[in-house]
Amino acid sequence: MKTYKNQIVIGIFLLITQLSFAWGTNGHRIIAEIAERNLTDKAKENIEKIYGKQKLAYWANWPDFIKSNPDFDYASSWHYVNIPGNLNYDSYLKTMNETSEDNMYKRGLILIDELKNDKKLTDLEKQQKLSFLIHIIGDSHQPMHVGRAEDLGGNKITVEWFGKRTNIHSVWDSSLVDFEKYSYTEYCDVLDIKSKEENKKLIEKEYIDWVFETYQLSNNIYNEVQLNDKLGYKYHYLNKENVENQLLKGGLRLAKVLNEIYG
Repeated sequence: MKTYKNQIVIGIFLLITQLSFAWGTNGHRIIAEIAERNLTDKAKENIEKIYGKQKLAYWANWPDFIKSNPDFDYASSWHYVNIPGNLNYDSYLKTMNETSEDNMYKRGLILIDELKNDKKLTDLEKQQKLSFLIHIIGDSHQPMHVGRAEDLGGNKITVEWFGKRTNIHSVWDSSLVDFEKYSYTEYCDVLDIKSKEENKKLIEKEYIDWVFETYQLSNNIYNEVQLNDKLGYKYHYLNKENVENQLLKGGLRLAKVLNEIYG
């Protein structure tokens, strides 16, 4: 555990400006905290053997913090999926299955399998792989991380957010989430309030289908936002429900995955 924490510290000190971090630190913590609140007792016990008493939200942003550490360059493509726009489900499925890129979706499947079945993993490998999986499931619900290669998932689509120059990727990473001024735990308190029956419907289907939902939302964003658009209260109002749904679904679905691995 000490070695792992040292690597976290090194990663933070190496951190430099990136294009954008998925969901921002707050969004990833919200998803991780919602997941933790929905774990089975057995899953909590088994995850505690890996993380100790520390919360999932503490580790949720580690894969972003270490982006500037060249030792982790191999994981740079794990944060997103590049896919052409406006595909139907069959074309989407074909594209996802045929790509040679080690992307977010493919790596997510690999990590799930490794954490569930590989009994030879060291403690450090378990810690790092679990942290990546938590982060990747979060990224899978951020629509601009299921975007288009030509604009780097919206990073090249410049807009204004309340008069400040930014890009649509950053708006979805953090601006829409942080607009509410909640702490991540307060956000969880107002989002994770549905009944067990409602939650059960949100975690139906498979990982590939969850990413497709995010892809459909991504297409809507691309169709609605133009270069140099001025965004503010109206855009927040129109997308508040979308953002909150993605955060909630991300957390509940992460809990489902972790319960299947550890519960």
